[in-house]
Amino acid sequence: MKVELYGPERRLIVSGVTNAKGLLEIDSTVPAGAYEAVFHVASWYREQRVSLPKVPFLDEVRYGFGISEPSQHYHLPFKCTPWGYSCFRGGA
Repeated sequence: MKVELYGPERRLIVSGVTNAKGLLEIDSTVPAGAYEAVFHVASWYREQRVSLPKVPFLDEVRYGFGISEPSQHYHLPFKCTPWGYSCFRGGA
């Protein structure tokens, strides 16, 4: 799935596709601040040949979160179907 990560002032930090394990690897530590991840849900399901309506229920999902202590591990699990999603901080 294509994922984009934006930092303060809506600056693009990384854009990529999740690997076989469903992870988007980020090589560097990001500073404290507000962030937004954008998950391209509908395009991923279409690539998997899942039939979606012309106007999908979920297209792009925007997930805003904050990092207060960059030295800690932040794992951001995102689970989805064409009709819903769940996101939370894991690995804390």
